Amino acid sequence: MQIQKHIIDNIEVYSVDDSLKKIIDFFNNGIFSHVAIVEKDRFLGVISEDDVLDFDQGKKVSDYRYNLEAFFVRKDSNWLDVLETFARNEANILPVLGNDDEVLGYYDLTDIVGFFIDTPFFTEPGGIIVVAKGIKDYSFSEIAQIVESNNTRVIGAFITDIRNDVIQVTIKIGASDLNEVIQTFRRYNYNILFGNNDDQFLEDLKERSDYLDKYLNV
Repeated sequence: MQIQKHIIDNIEVYSVDDSLKKIIDFFNNGIFSHVAIVEKDRFLGVISEDDVLDFDQGKKVSDYRYNLEAFFVRKDSNWLDVLETFARNEANILPVLGNDDEVLGYYDLTDIVGFFIDTPFFTEPGGIIVVAKGIKDYSFSEIAQIVESNNTRVIGAFITDIRNDVIQVTIKIGASDLNEVIQTFRRYNYNILFGNNDDQFLEDLKERSDYLDKYLNV
């Protein structure tokens, strides 16, 4: 999946010799969280809207060069790496660099999220299962084998959380009836966090006495 067509080349790139007032004016007139700074046409870093609020606008960017952040993506970075960089740096814009560290343009978070939403993970019909297992005990090949052993297919899967050596994987499969798949995951010692027929969901319904009769009569 190519995202290079989403590179925006009409957003300003500033020099380390520019005044901070120019940077402040950029933020005041736009909606972006960061802007790229170059030195002799090579990427030096990004400056954030939050940081410039504490700077003396009468000075140059060079006076605060050590406050610049150094995140970016390359032109050949894949869309997952781009999304990860957005999330890790809490940014809504990312500079895209070429082979010589020149700034080719930017990715806008809104464009990339829209690109992600248009992928088959969201557009293909099917069901979602969220599973958890020890980080040393799971494998994507095993997950695929479990799904395919139930005569369906994996549309997509990605890691959505890692905590205390437990990994959480969200899986989209090409079936709406997930019961058999869920039971197979349990036999392989996966904890089911979400699924159309998740036992925890049914247990929650049973514990709500107002809904018990309605549930039993379905």
